[in-house]
Amino acid sequence: MSSHVPAGATRRRFIGGVSGAAVAAQLAAAPPAAPHPRDPGPRPGRPRRRPPNIVVVTVDDLGLYELGAYGNTFNETPRIDRLAREGTLFTDAYAAAPLCSPTRAALVTGRYPARTGITDFLRGENAASDKHLSPSVPTVPDVLRPYGYTTALIGKWHLTETYSGPYEQRPGNPYAHGFDEVIASEQKYIADGDYFHPYSFMPDLPAREPGEHLTDRLAAEAADYITRHRDESFFLHVSNYAVHTALDAPADLVAEYEAKPGADAPPNRPVLAAMLERVDAQVGLIADTLAGLGLDRDTLLLVTADNGGAHRPANAPLRGGKGELYEGGIRVPLIAHRPGGVRAGHREATPVSTIDLLPTALDLAGGRPGGRFDGVSIAPLLTGTGRRPERGELFWVYPHFIGRTHPHAAVRSGRHKLVRYFRDGRTELYDLAHDPGETTDIAARHPGLTRALRARLEAHIADVGVLPAPPGARAYPVTELEETFDGGLARWSVLPVTPEAGTVAVDGGRLSVSARRMTHLVFRSDVAPGSDEAVAVLAPGAFAEAGTQDTVFVGVAQDAANYLLFRYHNGLHRVGWDLRVGGRLITAGAEPLDNLDGTVDLTGPGARFAFVLRGTAATAYADQGRGWEYLFTADTGGALDLSDPVVRARYRWAASVRLDDGTVSLDGLTAHRA
Repeated sequence: MSSHVPAGATRRRFIGGVSGAAVAAQLAAAPPAAPHPRDPGPRPGRPRRRPPNIVVVTVDDLGLYELGAYGNTFNETPRIDRLAREGTLFTDAYAAAPLCSPTRAALVTGRYPARTGITDFLRGENAASDKHLSPSVPTVPDVLRPYGYTTALIGKWHLTETYSGPYEQRPGNPYAHGFDEVIASEQKYIADGDYFHPYSFMPDLPAREPGEHLTDRLAAEAADYITRHRDESFFLHVSNYAVHTALDAPADLVAEYEAKPGADAPPNRPVLAAMLERVDAQVGLIADTLAGLGLDRDTLLLVTADNGGAHRPANAPLRGGKGELYEGGIRVPLIAHRPGGVRAGHREATPVSTIDLLPTALDLAGGRPGGRFDGVSIAPLLTGTGRRPERGELFWVYPHFIGRTHPHAAVRSGRHKLVRYFRDGRTELYDLAHDPGETTDIAARHPGLTRALRARLEAHIADVGVLPAPPGARAYPVTELEETFDGGLARWSVLPVTPEAGTVAVDGGRLSVSARRMTHLVFRSDVAPGSDEAVAVLAPGAFAEAGTQDTVFVGVAQDAANYLLFRYHNGLHRVGWDLRVGGRLITAGAEPLDNLDGTVDLTGPGARFAFVLRGTAATAYADQGRGWEYLFTADTGGALDLSDPVVRARYRWAASVRLDDGTVSLDGLTAHRA
């Protein structure tokens, strides 16, 4: 990663609110920037007037109402507020997801997160998966390089789960996507943040001065980058780590906010206000640098956020917050500034999204976005000229658990928004024009509209392929295994995971295990999954009436030390998954599935538990007698890749029982593939 410091630079000179004229004077003395070695240079047919620069400043976890321009009276953001007065403020701008990584993937691709393969925040390297934004997905450099742009990322990337080895060899790193410069981007997992040097997640980044604050450092790097590339078109993403938890800011600035009237009254938070003031100074420096170099009229400057605020009281009157598809989790600030190129003092209510930023940049560069993006160009909204963007609906899909939030999806069409939960198909409908806080569900009053929007959302979910089909003959017509245990265990291997083996019996088509101490047995069939699109369905029998463990499992196993099994604990009505590789249980980075505790009961007639394999992930479905319900998805690609035929051939369909007292039985196991 690169870091450039002009001679004699200090934080006070670069951050401390200097005027545009002062910045212009000091920048004019800097030597012209040398061409970047990876810059292809001018291309044949390039227009004589160079395309405008694009600078996108993202703020992490910034709620809509945290900025003065959106009505906040406690936080002080004068420079951003000035950009809003001089430019266009969007009232109905949305993040593409309620969390950081998927929104960042959407920003650099112009696609819905589900199409990029990134639908949740990416965890640290000890996660079982190996998620990353694949370089096969076209991103900003691929789109804008043909128009003569050089591209850079300063700050947070968070689009890979690999944090070891040489930076440029890590899967999905920004250099692999073609960014020409990557500055102050995390080398280790960002966890809860770190805002003063030395930075725990950037141990190799030297400080430019003692006591350096990270937001200020990104500001100085941005000013330097703009100076170096003032003679060429550039796309610069200044991706802040602030104001993400844990909150931290210069002590003197925090003290100033703590002394303000109302500092202890919700939703005001002095530390966040201090952090946001440094972000505001950063934006001010970027604006002053552009003006000082005479680039402001040739640069579109955008300020936005990757998702709604994590502190729900600060989002009021919007409902919810980070991790939710209610407005508090996805409606974010968006301010656009370009003197002479963006309408001044304008408030724009057209719904727009993160997915629109790259198509807009391409449009301004002279290209035609066409159908290569999910987003549309919002250039006409900025300029007030040309045909307004044509868009039907905006969609969101979040098939994960975070906090107390369950997997859900949403669609906005005009003034109406529908939210659907994956587990039970429950839908809610809101009129955002009259009820932006989503306090009143009007689905029952408008059944026709509810059905229509639900159909559009379900079509979108199917189109992006975010979930595998639930068990059924239509999706999985080929039978691989149909075991009712009438023939005993001739086709099965009994694999003890614990030293205690208990007593195994087969009687009347039912497999039973009895024990008086902890016993865990895996029953491995002789059938390997014939495809990485397949399903195994377990029909549980009776559960133990004693002890603390009465758990059944379904999935695949190689042996007692290598398996991927979904579990159901009847005593707690709890579900989860166990991945064991080489005898080691790998569950780090799992989603908080305790949200499902007490909600699954597989003791009723016809109850079933399913393991649905697709690629490197497997999805759990349950039928409690009312049809299949989505439960959760486990991505194990970083430890077990069942999309690989060689790996898959070593595994067999399997069931398992774990108990410490009493008897647990299984009625049967079936398996089918696409």
